[in-house]
Amino acid sequence: LARMERLVGDVMHRGVITCRRETPIQDVARSMSEHDVSALVVVDDSEHMIGLISRTDLVNARLYEQYWKHWRGLTAGHIMITDVVSVQTNATMQEASRLMMERRIHRVVVVEEDGEGVKPIGIVSVTDVVRDIARDEDG
Repeated sequence: LARMERLVGDVMHRGVITCRRETPIQDVARSMSEHDVSALVVVDDSEHMIGLISRTDLVNARLYEQYWKHWRGLTAGHIMITDVVSVQTNATMQEASRLMMERRIHRVVVVEEDGEGVKPIGIVSVTDVVRDIARDEDG
């Protein structure tokens, strides 16, 4: 298959590191550091995606901590973005790449719908796109 016709499901990084809305941001940072990931997916008790926190979101929150009265009391719910860009496994890599470029983001969350919401099952990042390009023997 040509590179851009490949499906997200064939290229994505399977599995996501998650946290809950009430997770303290120190724990969010620790989890990112321990798992060497650049974002955590925020999920509810049914494991449905409700938000995303990137390293950038953490740094921004720290940078503007003078606006937060209680930095130590901040949780994932305070700083997560809720407008998460996601795709399903049958999306093409071209679709995923276009979303990242248009939205100026570094990753899209790969999700499965289960009738009650979407569950995160993986991530496709710009790093995955670059790796996919490098693997393509047609240049």
